Amino acid sequence: MKLNPEAAADFVRSRIPGKGLFAGMDWRISPAPFPIEKRLVGEFEKLGRTLLQFNKAVNQVYRKSVEGKLPPWVADYLDRGKPEQILSWQRSARFKSEVPRVIRPDILLTDDGFKITELDSVPGGIGLTAWLNETYSELRERGQDFAEVIGGKTGMRKGFASIFPSDGKVHVVVSKESETYVPEMEWISEAIDPGRFKVRDSHFKDFQPGDNVYRFFELFDVPNVKNAWQIFDSAERGDLFVTPAPKAFLEEKMLLALLWNRNLWDVWRQELGESFARKLHQVVPYSWVIDPTPLPPQGAFPELNLSDWTQLKALSQKERDLILKVSGFSERAWGARGVYLGSDMPHTDWSEAVDIAIQAFHKSPFVLQRYHKPRVVEMDWWDFETGKLNKMEGRVRLCPYYFVEGKGDSQRARLCGILATICPADKKIIHGMRDAILAPVTVI
Repeated sequence: MKLNPEAAADFVRSRIPGKGLFAGMDWRISPAPFPIEKRLVGEFEKLGRTLLQFNKAVNQVYRKSVEGKLPPWVADYLDRGKPEQILSWQRSARFKSEVPRVIRPDILLTDDGFKITELDSVPGGIGLTAWLNETYSELRERGQDFAEVIGGKTGMRKGFASIFPSDGKVHVVVSKESETYVPEMEWISEAIDPGRFKVRDSHFKDFQPGDNVYRFFELFDVPNVKNAWQIFDSAERGDLFVTPAPKAFLEEKMLLALLWNRNLWDVWRQELGESFARKLHQVVPYSWVIDPTPLPPQGAFPELNLSDWTQLKALSQKERDLILKVSGFSERAWGARGVYLGSDMPHTDWSEAVDIAIQAFHKSPFVLQRYHKPRVVEMDWWDFETGKLNKMEGRVRLCPYYFVEGKGDSQRARLCGILATICPADKKIIHGMRDAILAPVTVI
């Protein structure tokens, strides 16, 4: 029997685990998943292969730059601010071919199609999306009138379990910096196999040969993760399998800027293939690395017609449809921190952000990215305080989760779920917040 909106929303709320899914965070609940066109689902299914190939291409480009087979400035950009131990790990022969086994792009739906603004290889939301898929699948089983959610009821669980090559125990190591996500990772660990999957803090050290480690912490946080050295040293010896491997260059937002660097276009065509390179240029906004090295008098940054990054300050608010953000290896490089939208800031604040970006280059580079405004969508949500169904005009970020199975050329990136975050239309930067609707995705 089909439930009314109140009963459907109440069903979803009643399934939230006792510990929650995000520590100290809640969201607006919709009675139904977020619908997208079948054509778009098809594009997302193909996108996993493209993004896996991009990660492999980045891996090759970095190694060739380190070895002197490509210009050294590429590795120099990606190594900035990294301590010697991180550089040693990421250049280790043991991790030579390893790329992230979880790929999550941040995708905005715009009037000109979808745009990938970031790639995350240590993403939050895995457990949340698995729970949403399961919960809304159960709603559908009770007669609700919507199509199957993308990934199905158990796709996220099976996908996450599939990235570990051995049958040993799986330790999900979460740092204090990432402890907000402990409840969701505990939920998915219990859902997969509580005897094999366990969430651990940074003090756990009882790893056994043949075990697997899921690294749920960014590499900038290594000094605060007491067992990080043991994990990576053991993995380098071959005693443990760890994913993502300790490769900080694969956690840099500047990778999308390097994709647009004209000096590397032939390299990308060779490493990616013509069709994949063309596709990424279609869906990735034009991006630049904020490098303050002076240009020659006749030089200018492509697309901007500026000859010095300080000239960004002089742009009018209308001309500032641009986003500045920390590239990586920084506590401000995730969770919408360290992100500045030029068109949404007073001139003085924007000028200050430009100065911060320029000064940070030698330790923690920034990237500049063209801002493509997300189109407005409508989504219902149930207000439990007023007892009413509300229709919200909002802007959506879609986060497909791809899990990489296999080894070498046989690796495949499988789409196992999509998390939709719909924020009120007046919010310029979309991220998880109390006023946002979080929902799984289905096809219209």
